[in-house]
Amino acid sequence: MRPAWGGVGIRSSRLLALGTLIGVLLAAGACATPIGVSLTEGFMMGPEASVSALVFHHPDARYFSVGKIGRDQVEDYARRKGMTAAEAERWLRPNLGYDD
Repeated sequence: MRPAWGGVGIRSSRLLALGTLIGVLLAAGACATPIGVSLTEGFMMGPEASVSALVFHHPDARYFSVGKIGRDQVEDYARRKGMTAAEAERWLRPNLGYDD
């Protein structure tokens, strides 16, 4: 689970915690070298490419992958997107579970 600051799980009323957390980490020396990230008054991180997350782990947690896409799924996707099956196959080629 990876909720993000300001996302659905962490509303703006909780953003103050982000500033507090970063302050605590810096004060505790958790960041050995400056990382060049700053916060605006609205708690937006800068530079724009900066990201942060709360990451929770459980020892029984397992990653999973999505299986290959079948021809019926491609045809359904193409129909819903208003494109031909050939166009959808071109975009989805690395994920196709069949050959032409």
